[in-house]
Amino acid sequence: MARMLKRLSQGLRTTCVVAMMTVATYATAQTMRGDHPDTYVVVRGDTLWDIAGRFLQRPWLWPEIWQANPQIQNPHLIYPGDVISLAYLNRVTASPGPREATVQPIDAIPLSDVEPFLKDLRVVDSFEHLPYVVGLEEDRLRATQGQVAYIRGLPDAAPGQRYAVVRPTVRYTHLERAGLCCDLFHKDDLDFRGRRTLDFQQYWTNVITPDKGQELLGYELQRVNVGTVTRGEVGGIQASTLLLDETGREVRVGDRLIPIDAQPYDLQFFPHAPAQQLEYGRARVLAVADTLSHGGPRDVVVLSVGAREGVDNGTVFSMWREGTQAIDRVEKGPDRDADTVFFENKVRLPDEFAGHAMVFRTYDKVSYALVMDSIKPTKIGYHLKHPDAPY
Repeated sequence: MARMLKRLSQGLRTTCVVAMMTVATYATAQTMRGDHPDTYVVVRGDTLWDIAGRFLQRPWLWPEIWQANPQIQNPHLIYPGDVISLAYLNRVTASPGPREATVQPIDAIPLSDVEPFLKDLRVVDSFEHLPYVVGLEEDRLRATQGQVAYIRGLPDAAPGQRYAVVRPTVRYTHLERAGLCCDLFHKDDLDFRGRRTLDFQQYWTNVITPDKGQELLGYELQRVNVGTVTRGEVGGIQASTLLLDETGREVRVGDRLIPIDAQPYDLQFFPHAPAQQLEYGRARVLAVADTLSHGGPRDVVVLSVGAREGVDNGTVFSMWREGTQAIDRVEKGPDRDADTVFFENKVRLPDEFAGHAMVFRTYDKVSYALVMDSIKPTKIGYHLKHPDAPY
């Protein structure tokens, strides 16, 4: 009897696995574009996103293509010359094509699109403890390659040690407002000391909802240069000497120092849907890098969610403009002032889809993403949803 039950259990498991594979194959076939060929040969310059977007209606489902191609040993590593089968119904597979000995696997996105941001931007919980520039050669206001900066806070520095010079530029915060329409997300600029500057646009909000109750999401640090210690605090000197190496941004008093990471970021990114459903209004666009408020394809955006919300590198979000709370002027009259209509008496209009973004660097409470495609500009404050969200 026990043997029969065991055989029955094994048979049920096998049946379930086969059924799940059939359903998965069918689901993928339903997302295939109608004009796809039976096979596709990967070429240099391809990206996972572009290939999947060419043949699938939803590019973040690219793993389903590779799962249907068992000849590709690692679905995370495909190379120029690989032949990918797109014939799902008869499960035709093809042999890998010729591959150069030095050829590199393709990425979901071109690394060149995000590498400057991977190197130049990071988010930390605090920076006040970091060593800082207290003075510059010949009492200059700015210093660059070949000049020296004097550093306070490196008492044990030894000649030859390398440091990155970073600048605290932005503070990101989140304020949960229970019972009101939405939470508040702030992006506050910082002065040369790293202290918040007065923002007149947010002045009254800051007065009504002060720092008490705000959650710090992090401080953004921007890399401005790299240097080598040439002399420590010796002979009564109270600052170490740092010789600057790069010609990029100029160093100023107040900039901070951090050790150089050998490999501070991932080199490959594989698009996928979020691991969990996020509460509406919690995931927002905090900032658009290098612009004031709007961005488009291949622009970098800062998101208000990170590793604690299950976000990791490769997570894909759709971005939405929040629907307007409009006055029904047919019912209320054409001249009714918006301030005289209570929030609950206004008409909530649908959210408007803007585009998709893929995360390429994740911190605990904040992440950076690249706008992959869009039908309208992305703006600070836009909501983030599952890439398949219908509205």
